[in-house]
Amino acid sequence: MPEGDTIYRAARALQRAIGGKAVTGFETGLAKLARVNDDSPLVGRVVEKVESRGKWLLIYFSGDLILVTHMLMSGSWHLYRPGERWRMGRSRMRVVIRAGDGDGDWEAVAFNVPIAEFHTARSLERNTQIPKLGPDILAAEFTVAGGVARLAAYGREHPDAEIAVVLLNQRVLAGLGNVYKSEVAFAAGVNPFRAMRTITPKEMESMVDFAQRYMKANVVDGKGDGIVTYSGNRRTTHAMNREERLWVYRRQGQECRRCGATVMMRKQGEQARSTYWCPACQPWVEPALEDQ
Repeated sequence: MPEGDTIYRAARALQRAIGGKAVTGFETGLAKLARVNDDSPLVGRVVEKVESRGKWLLIYFSGDLILVTHMLMSGSWHLYRPGERWRMGRSRMRVVIRAGDGDGDWEAVAFNVPIAEFHTARSLERNTQIPKLGPDILAAEFTVAGGVARLAAYGREHPDAEIAVVLLNQRVLAGLGNVYKSEVAFAAGVNPFRAMRTITPKEMESMVDFAQRYMKANVVDGKGDGIVTYSGNRRTTHAMNREERLWVYRRQGQECRRCGATVMMRKQGEQARSTYWCPACQPWVEPALEDQ
């Protein structure tokens, strides 16, 4: 399930493979991308940079052209050497970017990507959701204080919003997905169904701090300057065993790793996303009488 850490790692790998190199080939199964390529061919342009913003991945080409993709639930970017067999069928291919300098040629292939658009810098600013994103938790300039300020501001405008739904709102904080939503609330001891008006500044600080720490831990690169970056199972506990890597996510009916109580799950929000929590470690807090 692609979340902000997955997209960050994908962007880092693509940058290392094709960043700074000339495009030698381009294919797409999407008509709207093909039309842009027909009018303004990609071949000959240089891949200036690849970056992530929350759950979005952006590839910048010379000549003011930007490919913007969003993975949603099933999309992924792969890297192959020329002639190497793809791990998915061609019918799932949406974009192929071939780039290189003769010695370091690569094929970047997007499979099952549901959102893929070309933009100029101006159209990107004017027409997409990206400029409206909240601060990216994995950005170098992100701070816990800044994240808390965003949560607090949203809470003042939407006091009845449930905290776990807010954590998923990419316009508040960019990058958190359904796994981290449950894990961060657990780590901070916050019941995920509490209204924003009941969340204290200290609890907000704890959640933002855990969000940053967990996501940074899951993009650690153990391959030095190589192309392959961290691809292990997402982990929020310190356990190396893959069966013990998460605190509550997808552990409904099992014992809490911290207190032994039974982990629970309930659908939440308009999108009915699964939320997992420990009722003992994350007790319900009644709103103050003046808020009722």
